[in-house]
Amino acid sequence: MDGVSRPNPRQAAQTAALSSAMAGAVDLSALKARSEAAARAQAAPAGAAPAATAGQYVIDVSEQSFQNDVLERSLQVPVIVDLWATWCEPCKQLSPVLERLAQASGGAWILAKVDVDANQRIAQAFGVQSIPMVVAVVGGQPVDAFQGALPEAEVKSWIQRLLDALRDRMPGIAEGEARAAAEGGAEPVEEPEDPRFTAAEEALEAGDYPAAVAAYEAILAQEPANEQAKAALAQVRFLARAESADPAAIAAADAAPEDVAAQLAAADAEVALDRVEAAFQRLVNTVARTLGEDREKVREHLVGLFELFPTDDERVTKARRALGRALF
Repeated sequence: MDGVSRPNPRQAAQTAALSSAMAGAVDLSALKARSEAAARAQAAPAGAAPAATAGQYVIDVSEQSFQNDVLERSLQVPVIVDLWATWCEPCKQLSPVLERLAQASGGAWILAKVDVDANQRIAQAFGVQSIPMVVAVVGGQPVDAFQGALPEAEVKSWIQRLLDALRDRMPGIAEGEARAAAEGGAEPVEEPEDPRFTAAEEALEAGDYPAAVAAYEAILAQEPANEQAKAALAQVRFLARAESADPAAIAAADAAPEDVAAQLAAADAEVALDRVEAAFQRLVNTVARTLGEDREKVREHLVGLFELFPTDDERVTKARRALGRALF
């Protein structure tokens, strides 16, 4: 069992939102125009993307080479753009995974690595708000994307879905897969299991939420910046509460607005029922009418609920502003 293979609802929601946004929302024509001259000077013959070889499955891309290395190549096979930076710790987790999978693909897809600090126009064109961000480009257009350092199993699944959807339209995919099979690279070697995540998952599968929480907290004590552990901890804490959440708690809280515990229970029930904005507003209102320890308890609970969602989720952004007004 892979120690970090469990799908993360927060990341899944973020991936879905990005994928939806990719559909016709990103215009790469400006980048194409900037790099056309350099691409023509380097291309041989002009207008034809070079065939991929083993050393070309992973490419460092600049604004000057974007036309040739991304747009032209994406006419033959999907080009997966890894937007990263040297200071980004999650990037250091994700990029090696993408590179290893690309090298094992036989050229069924190409990995284009973009340092966002050195290529800010590319980052702007893709609407990058946080990194790592990964975008699939096909036929010169972005078609799918995700953000964050997903576990390797989820990255592989995302890539496989992309290839399956495009295989009939892009012969280069099947050619690359055949090449990978011939080279014995169809299945890249998986990273060793992280026993810390394995222990946390086993506790979660057994329904032992306190043990799972303790396991993720131990990981964060060693690695405070571990985004996977942070997201998993927030999910486990909510799952532990949501398992006993009762929809009747909502009516009970409405009938007793001064009962802080009732408001917290009702908010959990509302999130579990996908009434997220109502849950956020309930706790913002409770913060506004409480003081001292009660107010801090409600604030912490609300911030914990924020962590279940992408940071750029409009509901979170709106609620954070409302919380700031209620506090100050």
